[in-house]
Amino acid sequence: MMTSRERVVCALNHTAPDRVPVDFGGHRSSGISAVAYAKLKKALGISSGDVYVYDMVQQLAIVEMPVLDALGIDVIEMGRGFMKGDHFWKDWVLPDGTPCKVPHYANLEQRGRDWFMLADDGTALGVQKQGCLYFEQIYFPLEQRPIQADDFSDLEVQLGRTVWATPAPGAHLPLDKSGLAELKTGAERLRLSTDRAIVGLFGGNLFETPQMMYRMDNYLTSMGLYPEAVERLSQALCDIYLAKLEKWLEAVGDSIDVILFGDDLGGQNGPLISAQMYRRFYKPFHLKMCQRVKALADVKIMLHCCGSIEPFLTDLIEAGMEAINPVQISCRGMESRILKDRYGDRMTFWGGGCDTHRVLTFGTPQEVREHVKAQVEILSLDGGFVFQQVHNIQANVPTENILAMFEAVHS
Repeated sequence: MMTSRERVVCALNHTAPDRVPVDFGGHRSSGISAVAYAKLKKALGISSGDVYVYDMVQQLAIVEMPVLDALGIDVIEMGRGFMKGDHFWKDWVLPDGTPCKVPHYANLEQRGRDWFMLADDGTALGVQKQGCLYFEQIYFPLEQRPIQADDFSDLEVQLGRTVWATPAPGAHLPLDKSGLAELKTGAERLRLSTDRAIVGLFGGNLFETPQMMYRMDNYLTSMGLYPEAVERLSQALCDIYLAKLEKWLEAVGDSIDVILFGDDLGGQNGPLISAQMYRRFYKPFHLKMCQRVKALADVKIMLHCCGSIEPFLTDLIEAGMEAINPVQISCRGMESRILKDRYGDRMTFWGGGCDTHRVLTFGTPQEVREHVKAQVEILSLDGGFVFQQVHNIQANVPTENILAMFEAVHS
């Protein structure tokens, strides 16, 4: 019988493992809303621990070890090696009134009935309106700066001034001498404590980060009006990411199995940009980052990329991406059988195991079981598949459907 780590690595190498490896909470798009997680723990009869919200924007809960064990999960996120003591957390309350813990460094302020996430200087970066389940970005640091005239000299500083820059455990450490030492120690300690495959979240977003900086409409307009400036920005971002990769992988490269990049290129009905735009503005820089990863560490490279992205898959493979999530099967052109037939020998599908858009949320437990078994049968052939539901489980998903999903994948 394989260990969890062996099982995941086997699947990533496109050979059939002893059973389908399963991810739940191994990265920030395979997890669960804290509201739903509290109900799941109760259903599993797990009363230990608290509900720890490690991603404030998405309100994602840490999936604790007893839950991972109960559900037969093979993957763990590197951040679970950090912020182990109670002093790293403070009390908060979820939108449905459930008590929880949030990171001690989360700068939150209630104004009337709404919650705001603040920068160190007091700038309101995001808001969670009463009745909402997430924080929404409201501050875009470069919104008023014309991209065509920007030299990007303060880009690295500005990267830290969006709601999405709020760090998760592990990412909260600075990449200086002391921070890197702590990062290395925590990652090594986690590796020694588990036989699960470990995913290290790096980010490295080239398409999404400018949207968070300039605002999406401004940036997409600039792609058409000022393509040379967009190229310069991608190069500047890539330079920053490459410098961070050197330090980060030196600290954790021996302790992780997968590095995760991110860039959402698709929408529900098709790509957000053309393949030609991807090849000009992003592919050369994805290639540079992937090549640097392979030169620095023996890890697999995964890209988080939402939406209808089939037209990009050949280019992403050529750029060095070896696995992709969340495999959004409800989007146009993302039918599982087509993806597996065309790309299954070259790309690991880390996801697509259960449609959260319709089936997991609105189906019956039996419909969930039947759907999951059908997806697993298609995607698991000859390896190249790690099960996860399509993106995070949302707050309104019935607990019985979550349990039916994991029951089906293990049956």
